[in-house]
Amino acid sequence: MKAAFFNGSGQMVVSDHPDPVPGDYDAIIKVRATGICGSDLLMNNDKTEADELPAGHEVGGEIVEVGKKVDKALVGKRVAIETIGQGRACESCWFCRSGQYRQCTNMAAPEGGGFAQFIKRKAIGCYEIDKNTSWSQSALVEPLAVSIHGARRGELKGGDKVVVLGAGTIGLTAVVAAKQLGAGKVIVTARHDQQAKMALNLGADIALNSDSPNTGEEILELTDGRGADLTIETVGGKNPATLVQAVEFTRMQGRISILGGFRTPLTFDWLKPLLKEQSIHFSSCYGVIDGKHDYEMAIDMFSNGTTNLADIVTHKFGLDSIQQGFECAYDKKTGSIKVQIHQD
Repeated sequence: MKAAFFNGSGQMVVSDHPDPVPGDYDAIIKVRATGICGSDLLMNNDKTEADELPAGHEVGGEIVEVGKKVDKALVGKRVAIETIGQGRACESCWFCRSGQYRQCTNMAAPEGGGFAQFIKRKAIGCYEIDKNTSWSQSALVEPLAVSIHGARRGELKGGDKVVVLGAGTIGLTAVVAAKQLGAGKVIVTARHDQQAKMALNLGADIALNSDSPNTGEEILELTDGRGADLTIETVGGKNPATLVQAVEFTRMQGRISILGGFRTPLTFDWLKPLLKEQSIHFSSCYGVIDGKHDYEMAIDMFSNGTTNLADIVTHKFGLDSIQQGFECAYDKKTGSIKVQIHQD
């Protein structure tokens, strides 16, 4: 099959790669759409060696083959793939039995991701989508599930005033998740005009310039002088600025949910959140909370037609043009928000 790899020198290149072979409990999925995640961009910047396996974890496709111990009726099903956790989890360790598959202690070896014609994952990690869910939406289930998990980890309550820091893919999906889960007001900070406009299109009540020195004062005014009940941090990176903002923008005894991946050791003043008695929750990927997987909730949001999240997909490229797709995703002057790789 054809698959795309980072070549260690700043380029995504397409080459031949062995076809995946299913184990007893596996499914082989023909990839239809894969999102380019911000983590893909950041990791490529940090890499100095070529990939041995294709990346890509925001994946939707069609099951074309299953293992010996998998129901053959799954062949032909349209699915969103839980690539990172349940699709590789052992299903028997304490974390798996608790529905926290991302924390599995016996995770299967990496098999490669969705920047390829086919992908192999355990069938139990394939979540069926209905025929009205587009391939673009199928590849948005993963980032939406990330934000649903973050909002649930942050104990979002109906009527909460929520601040979302950042308006990339995870920030925008956090806007949708917060609104769908009952937030009373959602305020988002955005760096680029297209992100701010999209946040409002998706239901944010207010979009503020993330670079403005007055953002903190504006948030206080918009939250009756208290600050946010819940702040969802989605930026991460190599700078603690958004961590500092999260503490500043959140009220006394409020909650902070950190979704952004901070990639280097950081210096941070922990005294301030202590004095404000804030609860800080770290959120990694997705899992089962109160008996329901975040993927199931994300799929429900698409299937019931209550979100126009697919509007964030501004650009689509074929697998052979994946380098152009990455360049587009890096360059926000193109107007890009979410770039996806699509295959017929």
